[in-house]
Amino acid sequence: MRILVVEDNRKVASFIEKGLREEGYAVDTAHDGVDGALKANVYDYDLLLLDVMLPGKTGLEIVRDLRKQAKTVPVLLLTALDATEDVVRGLDLGADDYLTKPFTFDELLARVRALLRRGGSRRTDRLMYHDLELDRLRHVASRGGEKLDLTPKEYLLLEYFMLQPEHVVRRTALLEKVWDLQFDPMSNVVDVHMANLRKKLQSGDRAPVLHTIRGVGYMLSAEEPE
Repeated sequence: MRILVVEDNRKVASFIEKGLREEGYAVDTAHDGVDGALKANVYDYDLLLLDVMLPGKTGLEIVRDLRKQAKTVPVLLLTALDATEDVVRGLDLGADDYLTKPFTFDELLARVRALLRRGGSRRTDRLMYHDLELDRLRHVASRGGEKLDLTPKEYLLLEYFMLQPEHVVRRTALLEKVWDLQFDPMSNVVDVHMANLRKKLQSGDRAPVLHTIRGVGYMLSAEEPE
């Protein structure tokens, strides 16, 4: 899943970004409201973390504009301890939750997980396809009841495929949802991760479920694609 953090305090933004990356999320950051609003409109995020007081454009203005465009991405506001009026206004404008500073990362992570679970069927806590199972609360994947030892990026790749099984997934879609804006699209890192994930899914002479569709992308399928 991909998260946008919009926070003008670079130390706080770095703290949040580092912690979320370690939890396996793809994270983009912006340090002012104009850049944050641009990213929120251009890219397909699963969650936005918005500081309320931002240079250029406030977090409340970003929320207002997104909801006017009928964008339903969950929004968590980061507010000052005494900003009660901003919290009320932000929630009225369409924000989903808020967190007052200072906060612990564990508290932030709990709010993040709660908001990511509110997205309907595409964000159910457990994904299943054929003999594959993904526990999205514990970030645990298994095949045939046996736990798979996946890296955070491999987990995100498998999660994305399990959200749309038996559909062709283009490489550009993987770059959009699993890697962040700092990623070099010309590198072969995607191909390396895909090869490693396929190898782990097929360990123990298991039948292949992750297939390459030449010239197009990849597909998760229990049957060999035609």
